[in-house]
Amino acid sequence: MPLFSLTSDFLPTGDQPDAVEALCRNITDGKPHNVMLGVTGSGKTFTMANVITRLGRPTLVMAPNKTLAAQLFNEFKTLFPQNAVEYFVSYYDYYQPEAYLPVSDTYIAKDSSINEEIDRMRHSATASLLQRRDVIVVASVSCIYALGSPQEYRNQLLLVRDRADMSRDEFLAGLVAIQYERNDFDFHRGTFRVRGDSVEIFPSYQQDTAVRVEFFGDTIDAISEIDPLTGRVLRAAGHMHIYPNSHYVTSQDNLKRAAGLIRRELAGCIESFKADGKLIEAQRIKERTLYDLEMIENMGYCNGIENYSRHMDGRLPGEPPWVLFDYFPEDFLLIIDESHISVPQIRGMYFGDRSRKQTLIDFGFRLPSALDNRPLMFEEFEKKMKQIVYVSATPAEYELAQAGGIVAEQVIRPTGLMDPQIEVRPVTGQVDNLLAEIRSQTAKGDRTLVTTLTKRMSEDLTDYYRELGVRVEYLHSEVDTLERMEILRNLRLGKFDVLIGINLLREGLDLPEVSLVAILDADKEGFLRSERALIQTCGRTARNVDGRVILYADVMTRSIQATLRETARRRSIQAAYNVEHGITPASIKKDIRNILGTVYEMDYVTVPVAAERKALYKAPKDIPKLIKKLKKEMMEAAQSLEFEKAAELRDQLYELERQELELR
Repeated sequence: MPLFSLTSDFLPTGDQPDAVEALCRNITDGKPHNVMLGVTGSGKTFTMANVITRLGRPTLVMAPNKTLAAQLFNEFKTLFPQNAVEYFVSYYDYYQPEAYLPVSDTYIAKDSSINEEIDRMRHSATASLLQRRDVIVVASVSCIYALGSPQEYRNQLLLVRDRADMSRDEFLAGLVAIQYERNDFDFHRGTFRVRGDSVEIFPSYQQDTAVRVEFFGDTIDAISEIDPLTGRVLRAAGHMHIYPNSHYVTSQDNLKRAAGLIRRELAGCIESFKADGKLIEAQRIKERTLYDLEMIENMGYCNGIENYSRHMDGRLPGEPPWVLFDYFPEDFLLIIDESHISVPQIRGMYFGDRSRKQTLIDFGFRLPSALDNRPLMFEEFEKKMKQIVYVSATPAEYELAQAGGIVAEQVIRPTGLMDPQIEVRPVTGQVDNLLAEIRSQTAKGDRTLVTTLTKRMSEDLTDYYRELGVRVEYLHSEVDTLERMEILRNLRLGKFDVLIGINLLREGLDLPEVSLVAILDADKEGFLRSERALIQTCGRTARNVDGRVILYADVMTRSIQATLRETARRRSIQAAYNVEHGITPASIKKDIRNILGTVYEMDYVTVPVAAERKALYKAPKDIPKLIKKLKKEMMEAAQSLEFEKAAELRDQLYELERQELELR
């Protein structure tokens, strides 16, 4: 019986079967690095799902950001409902790292807001990896950051068996040791409550089930899963694994050993500061570290305990930390989505983290061992990886070199949609030439994306077009994430017709209403006008049957020539497929939005329109009831990581609340 059960109404089609076959053959033959070139809309996720099913290995899928990770998680969850599909990203809704600014003598304490649901899902991921093999974990690149030792995490789990000899007090002591807190009044994740001879635990990795352990004298009399709200028994269990409430949990013996090492390092650090005449720094590191030690020795943890992870893990200075990879079995498969962005992110994470911590160490805020609470260096990442599949529409030189130039291609879209037509026009008069195109687009009811080279130009061009009556907005790095999604949704809704940006419109977003992409100063070769950037930017209009691209350039750079060649190649392959199968892309133009719901068209995040703007004008007496209902649905959508649906419901709430206010 296969380990993974793929549930879908579709079978691989187009060039998906060839890609699946090539990848499975290479991986089975032990090839460590594999590349899949998959264009937008070709069904890369469906291909990955078929590869996972064929190989039957635990799989880690890495995405470059939380938004794409959430999209992939939802897709895999749909495709593998019978298997463990988990989500592992940074659990901070807000995170201000600890820092020190020597110039102004300003210390900034760590400040954060933890998303409890994502924290639960992280625990669920590690617990699943230690219990079963049919696991797919979708993660952001933050999964290369330090995590507690998997061996300690496994050793500290509490195994309870029906009829086992264990007193209630022993059991309670065990729960406290793995950092569960007693709370008889507010029963929530990571707590337990005691009711006579019964102990109820809400495991850190569970969402809607708790565990009840009943004692008879010094024997476990019954174990059951219960509803944490009503206490209703859901099922009886012969045994239960209760995993720790923290990935940094450790035994008392290990804590004592670690405390001794911390004291020894502290003594050396104080001596070094005093020898250099840095008495303030010596006093500061002494006070801060002794306070942390007192917390560790008495409570088993302290704020910022991860900064002592080297001593907790028993690692030598400079040794790589434990990360999520170490929770996987040896034969796991790594799939890196959008690898041309993800790989550089992995490469750069270590250096940014080290720079900030070194300043804290130099001024006595942290011990030097804090440097070993860090992400993996790129070389360490490479050593931990056994077999990788790099997935991208534009694989970078690193991936291609690692794979020896061998690429599994997937450039056919089962829907028949083709890469856009590309036209090159002179730079002279580009702004006014584009204005005429924009007005033509607007008259057809279509949207336009414009990319510039600088933030200033995007703002100036927006002002210029706005003065001429164009409904236009701009988007760049200083626009915060929530506002960015709102701007993109408003573009789809038709609240404005033109969006001007720099490089934020390349990967990860589908805007089906966009049929024209204009790239200004396309011949200024560099990062923003490289072959990879041009192909990705052109791809933003690949969802529209009338999609086209205008490159404004006076010089045919190598990047432009390569983009034209690659686009023409992909168009010819798609055209041959369409002729062979009798597909006319234009005939499905009105059905693009329905096609987006299939596994063939879910490779990117589609910014939704607000439920196609259902009328929300209700009778005054119905509004309070509807507001309550929508709030509940919004919270459920957010917990299910359906962020776009939650945003849509939020907008409906705003509209109803506005109506309610007007009626008062």
